Amino acid sequence: MIQDVKFADIQVGDKASMSKTVTEYDVYTFAGLTGDFNPVHVNAEFAKGTMFKERIAHGMLSVGFISAVLGTTLPGANTIYLGQEVAFKAPVKIGDTVTATVEVVEKIEAKKRLILKTTVTNQEGTVVIDGKATVMKK
Repeated sequence: MIQDVKFADIQVGDKASMSKTVTEYDVYTFAGLTGDFNPVHVNAEFAKGTMFKERIAHGMLSVGFISAVLGTTLPGANTIYLGQEVAFKAPVKIGDTVTATVEVVEKIEAKKRLILKTTVTNQEGTVVIDGKATVMKK
């Protein structure tokens, strides 16, 4: 269910998250949608020769999970994504369960904007993405 949290009700420190197990289907679908067929994502033989030793998911696929939290939970419906800073810290492998979390760190009342800490962790608690998002809440 998509939530529509009112800007006035959002407080610094509010958090929301979602979890998803990344499947082979997700990786191939993302490649097809974006045209990013980098062999480290779609070719197991090629990936064996990389520093990862196996296929990994596209980094931007995991960034999409942050977008999902912003648009469906916190702040929810009518959120406009204005910017995202991202640092990729570790690979996401097929079969990993990742959790995207957003936390309000600043509220700019005059512009109805929020600054959020954004992180994605894997099932072991390893941070795979660290960043900051700026959104506007209509």
